[in-house]
Amino acid sequence: VEAHNFDMRKNLLEYDDVANDQRKVIYQQRNELLEADDVAETVHAIRDDVIEEQVRKFVPRDSIDEQWDLAGLEQAMQEHFTVRVDFKGLLASADELDDQGIARAAQKQVAEHFAHKEAQIGPEMARQLEKHLMLNVLDQTWKEHLARMDYLRQGIHLRGYAQKQPKQEYKRESFELFSEMLDKVKFEVTSMLARVRIQDEDEV
Repeated sequence: VEAHNFDMRKNLLEYDDVANDQRKVIYQQRNELLEADDVAETVHAIRDDVIEEQVRKFVPRDSIDEQWDLAGLEQAMQEHFTVRVDFKGLLASADELDDQGIARAAQKQVAEHFAHKEAQIGPEMARQLEKHLMLNVLDQTWKEHLARMDYLRQGIHLRGYAQKQPKQEYKRESFELFSEMLDKVKFEVTSMLARVRIQDEDEV
């Protein structure tokens, strides 16, 4: 019985170790956010990654224009970032435009949108807003991730019936969930900053 209980505790600790490693990463990022006075550089890097990822859903890397869904990309840019980009017009007017050119055009348009928004509310308020939103999104997404991890853990033993190692499957799937969570944080931060409207200082 003691040996059985020991094995059970050992298994639980191994599962806890996976979640704890992820927790360390998130809390380190959160502490860096709290200590930073200015997260504009981070926001800029996140924004470029998010726009690149969004473009690739409609304009695959190393593809030709016959494979592009520019109408879908225009709709996504408008819906998620309130940015209008005439990609079809850009393609018609350009002598030579590849998939990287489309990505650069999208990033440039979004950067101008952010610059215009910052000019409206002022640099100091923009920095406060960026930090506040990043912390909020990180906290909310982390809580959702913990719930998904708990759900995964409850059913992971069923992998044994499919001749798979539950612990290895848990590590693999929890890593995938964690990667998805980080991507969601980047997307939500960029989308919310692009769509938010500030009317007075009290709202910040």
